[in-house]
Amino acid sequence: MKGLSQMFHSSRSRSQLRSSRSWSFSEIEYSESRRKPHFIGKVLMTALLTTFCIIIVKQPPSFSSSNVFSRREAGVIHVLVTGGAGYIGSHAALRLLKDSYRVTIVDNLSRGNIGAIKALQQQFPQLDRLQFIFADLGDAKAVSRIFSSNSFDAVMHFAAVAYVGESMLEPLRYYRNITANTLILLEAMAAYDVKTLIYSSTCATYGQPEKMPITEDTPQVAINPYGKAKKMAEDIILDYSNKSAMGVTILRYFNVIGSDPNGWLGESPRPELREHGRISGACFDAALGIIPGLKVKGTDYGTADGTCIRDYIDVTDLVDAHVKALNKAEPNKVGIYNVGTGKGRSVKEFVEACKKATGIDIQVEYLSRRPGDYPEVYSDPSKIKKELNWTAKNTDLLASLQIAWKWQKSHRHGYESPLPWPFECSLLKNWVCLLIPDGSTDEAMVIYKEHLLV
Repeated sequence: MKGLSQMFHSSRSRSQLRSSRSWSFSEIEYSESRRKPHFIGKVLMTALLTTFCIIIVKQPPSFSSSNVFSRREAGVIHVLVTGGAGYIGSHAALRLLKDSYRVTIVDNLSRGNIGAIKALQQQFPQLDRLQFIFADLGDAKAVSRIFSSNSFDAVMHFAAVAYVGESMLEPLRYYRNITANTLILLEAMAAYDVKTLIYSSTCATYGQPEKMPITEDTPQVAINPYGKAKKMAEDIILDYSNKSAMGVTILRYFNVIGSDPNGWLGESPRPELREHGRISGACFDAALGIIPGLKVKGTDYGTADGTCIRDYIDVTDLVDAHVKALNKAEPNKVGIYNVGTGKGRSVKEFVEACKKATGIDIQVEYLSRRPGDYPEVYSDPSKIKKELNWTAKNTDLLASLQIAWKWQKSHRHGYESPLPWPFECSLLKNWVCLLIPDGSTDEAMVIYKEHLLV
């Protein structure tokens, strides 16, 4: 924290600038049956994505100078978490809140869940702890306004589309969402003198390594738009850091599994995106009967059981790496780390663990190889252990799946609650929809409608 505190002290003058106020699991694919996307959901997202919408959790509907998030406070570190309504980002926000950080989440909810925000709010209802801003990082004016209206000490950048298969179908979307949006974020950080960045990257930037395990020096030769877009974003970050005093940490993830042990958060992809999701999600969907079973492609690799080997990292360990990176951040220092267990598990081993965790005899169909798949991918985490004192602790595959399964069973349809997102919001077009507390009643939330603020 010493280095980070130095950076925050050096950036205090930026208040003068302010206004007056994963590696995808390619071996398993879903059966041909798909659930049709919910029409109402599409209407909602179409309406919302045409506007700059701001949702403030437990905050008045304004960015006035009286807002605690817009001013500095001794002993308080304010972290912007982009993509904080998503699977990994929400778990990171939870950890930060537990560790007494002040958190602002920015998410456009195209992949995230408002239910995750509600879950965080329920655990941390204090007015000065959590703020949620609904905005798109591709809107440079909106991003600039967010930075001018808030006093950020650091940024954890998770927001991104993140499916390898989808990136092959929509490459331009991935370059715009990952690479271009990261550039917009960096420009705002530069303009408002925010000196610390923790960047969420991926082992997909390595492509098909010739030898294992993967170290940080393994050549990056990405083979799909997802990996290429992340690599480009890394290059932009590194180029800028060479000409600034920014402290940068780039974390390259391997295969993320698990969920919050307390059961507050879990993984809940949109129905239309499930086919692109993680192996754990596919296993749980099969166990729940959402899909009839799994298809495992490739049983003749040169591995112990013939199926591919991957490195599975529990999400709680992953966010722990982020917090350690934040605490170790120093001006003019760049750290690049692989975040994995260093141990490979086969796909067949994973499926058997999932069967045991769920207690369901999931139907599995073993098929021939898929072109382009490679036998083994696992990390060498020795660098992050040496420099950040981080080691994966939750390495029991069965235990991680049991915890995740408990959440999935109690959230069969994802984030649903007694206070669902009001239907009338799906009909809004040129309006801002705000979630704020109603201090005059006992109700948890009320809906305010206001004209756009842009």
